[in-house]
Amino acid sequence: MVRRRHVFYVEGYDPQGATGYYGIFQRNAKRFQKLWPIAVELRELKLDSDVLAHWEVEASGPNWRTSTRYEFLRLEGVIGANMRQPLWRQVPRALYWGLGDLLGGTTFRIFRASWRFGLHLVTYQILLMAWIAVAAAAGMLAGGLATLASLPVAIGVVVAVAAAAALFVALRPLADRWFVIQVNNCWPKLREFARGAPSSLRQPIDIFASRVVAAARANEADEILVIGHSGGGTLAPAVVTRALKLAPDLGRHGPRIVLMTLGSVMPAAALHPDSGWLRAKIQRIAVEPSILWLDCQSRKDLLNFWGFDPVPGLGLNVGRERCNPQIWQVRMRDALSPRNYWRLRWNLFRIHYQFIMANDNRAPYDYTMLCCGPVPVEEWAKRGRELVEAFLEDGSYAPAGRRSNEAIFAY
Repeated sequence: MVRRRHVFYVEGYDPQGATGYYGIFQRNAKRFQKLWPIAVELRELKLDSDVLAHWEVEASGPNWRTSTRYEFLRLEGVIGANMRQPLWRQVPRALYWGLGDLLGGTTFRIFRASWRFGLHLVTYQILLMAWIAVAAAAGMLAGGLATLASLPVAIGVVVAVAAAAALFVALRPLADRWFVIQVNNCWPKLREFARGAPSSLRQPIDIFASRVVAAARANEADEILVIGHSGGGTLAPAVVTRALKLAPDLGRHGPRIVLMTLGSVMPAAALHPDSGWLRAKIQRIAVEPSILWLDCQSRKDLLNFWGFDPVPGLGLNVGRERCNPQIWQVRMRDALSPRNYWRLRWNLFRIHYQFIMANDNRAPYDYTMLCCGPVPVEEWAKRGRELVEAFLEDGSYAPAGRRSNEAIFAY
């Protein structure tokens, strides 16, 4: 049983950062308590540095109590700086990414691995090109009108360029609302990281890896979770492999260490021919028996690689040494009420974020329960439905063969 848990959360390419994610956790902890008769005390957010933040959670039922330290890798500075760059730098970089993927065959490999995810990427590339095309068309129209007005050609060119630039800037709020800027900034950054090139992401990952090592050596937790959601599913394996390099016996003594990738987009980064650095990280964890890697996928989430096994899918030859990852197929239909399931089914980003949100129904996959409950994550992945039934109406945990009024452990 888990009395103390240490969570290390790696966010995806999302500029809202620690404050935003603390708000998400806070709101969903309240929703969680409406579903489960479990007391949850969430303490205030602490911003420890430009890279680290944390909060504490105490969860309890009548016969159990679990304390969780939730550490958050703050990447909002890196992501914000990238997204604040002038458009004349962002747009050519994004076009180079899309064209490079197409000509290099990566787009085809992504479609072969998951046609739904491939369609998502191509859609955002088309939206960027449409944004440029609309602005260019407006410029051409304005230049044509200037010519019809018998203005000098030089003046017509200036009018055309000014009109195109003005409309391009005017459409930016719409591009932001539709995540065109965010998605087209994300992938060049992840490509850079996956190649092993110098990246502003490397130092935060090294710092977080050293925190994982320190937590393991302190031996104060019963379970350590390293969690990466979405784009964080690309970065979290690098945190674990860096930690293993710092402490080769990391998972062999002390608390159980579990890597959880939730709705990961890692395959889209690792399928690029130049991403050997990232594939080496995946291969390292695939053969490391002291680390449990749970890759959580959902068929309903169009923004992840459902049904994709990253070891053969990335062409990794590990033979009989393979022990990771274990694929955990998460059913969103089990988690959501019929009304919310049908209401949200085409809200692609909302469904994608369901991995870290509270459920409408008690289900084997419940993010707050995984982070704060008394049962190890590994057990939820193996026999989740049985464990759902083991929590009684008063919040007591009564596994098979144990009286409901018997204390699981003292606290």
